[in-house]
Amino acid sequence: MSFLFRLTSGLSGRKAGTDRFGNVYFESRRNQPIYDRPRRWVVYAGAADPTAVPPEWHAWLHHTTAAPLPEGKRYPWQQEHLPNLTGTADSYRPLGHDYVGGTRRVTGGDYEAWTPGS
Repeated sequence: MSFLFRLTSGLSGRKAGTDRFGNVYFESRRNQPIYDRPRRWVVYAGAADPTAVPPEWHAWLHHTTAAPLPEGKRYPWQQEHLPNLTGTADSYRPLGHDYVGGTRRVTGGDYEAWTPGS
């Protein structure tokens, strides 16, 4: 996020709260003329990653709830948020992908390749 965006967020909106990732949420001081409701936005703590918004705040951002939902109890089987790794070296690559070794599982021998003209 740019410095100017962070500055204008504090001036044009009022702070609604922060989440466990350090993202700060704002709401405009006046209602939008078309929708008759305030505009809501987030200033991300790090890189702008929309997947880093927890569900409690996502509902508030999209006007599903009037106030942010309380943060629920975290169970041991729930994993913490991981950023979207698509396009990076840590992205998921199935077996047989060129970056993983390029060899796929051997088929059962029942496959016969098609050749033109036969």
